[in-house]
Amino acid sequence: MSIAEKAPFQLQRIGSVMEPDPNDPLEAWGVLNPASARSPEGDLFLYPRVVAEGNYSRIGKARVLFDGRGEPRGVERMGYVLEPEERYERSMRTHGGVEDPRVTFVEPLGLWAMVYTAVSSVGPRVAVAVSRDLHTWHRLGLLKYQKTCAVSFNQYGNKDGMFFPDVVLDPKGNPALAILHRPTYQVHRPDGTVLLEVPCDIEESRESIWIAYISLEKAKEDIRKLVYVYGNELLAAPVEQWECLKIGGGTPPVKIPGGWLTYYHGVSGNISLDPAVTKDVCYSAGALVLDPERPTTILYRSREPVLSPERDPEQHGIVPNVVFPTAADVRENGEIDVYYGMADSSIGVARTRIPDQSDWLRQVWD
Repeated sequence: MSIAEKAPFQLQRIGSVMEPDPNDPLEAWGVLNPASARSPEGDLFLYPRVVAEGNYSRIGKARVLFDGRGEPRGVERMGYVLEPEERYERSMRTHGGVEDPRVTFVEPLGLWAMVYTAVSSVGPRVAVAVSRDLHTWHRLGLLKYQKTCAVSFNQYGNKDGMFFPDVVLDPKGNPALAILHRPTYQVHRPDGTVLLEVPCDIEESRESIWIAYISLEKAKEDIRKLVYVYGNELLAAPVEQWECLKIGGGTPPVKIPGGWLTYYHGVSGNISLDPAVTKDVCYSAGALVLDPERPTTILYRSREPVLSPERDPEQHGIVPNVVFPTAADVRENGEIDVYYGMADSSIGVARTRIPDQSDWLRQVWD
């Protein structure tokens, strides 16, 4: 039995596509965790997190270069699309940053939405920018949450946000837009102290993937309403040993026969709230398939990682032993290329073939 038969959505490495320029101090701490988007002309753009000395992050832009066989082989750098400028992106203590973008073409709105992590003196928050041409991005601000589980999610650190590309049903069965995110349950104070506060009716204190909804009608009327979310609920928590520490979102959901496919990251090892303590972690990738209409229903979840840090660029870097999927490019031949951060230092790409629905459903039944 082949790997593909044993593990639907398994990722096979293609290679490295982007590494930091040793002559550019703005890339001293790596290029990693990119978003991606296809232009109407067919160009594939990456939007990597570009990290300067001191962990100061910008969001760049690069065109992917393909060889004669259509394989991604490198990039053409095209500058930066976002730098830390707004109050919620800057910090007197850490200088702030804009990090780990994900880009989705939101079909009902006819535009691209970039969800990224904005770092200020009160820690990371999920922010949104939109574009109609993939070149110029207009900030909409931080996500604003209705009160959920008797707490305000606006106080939490939050990361790994990404939109669904099309309409789903909210908890009341109404058509809506949806977003995945990963609250840290950590309340950051301006003085640098951090408190852990888990929502009162959530038993799982480990960081997990949540889902929330946005009014489709209001967003169509006023794009600024795209940051107002409601119906916030826990979607998936850590289950397996390879993700025992925490899980978080990875690639924006893509439509496949039978559901929404998204790759997520799972972490094992040890992480301290003290930034002076070196991380001892392993980041691997797993696959989720969510119901096409009600995405709170998980139809498939990989029991084992579909990609783990096994190659040298994945095992040695700014943070060793990391594969971090953040972008998915659906090819015309039924394959998906997944772009991922390697050891928080460079960018790799791996590939999967979309299996028949019966193949991954059989794994669920087994």
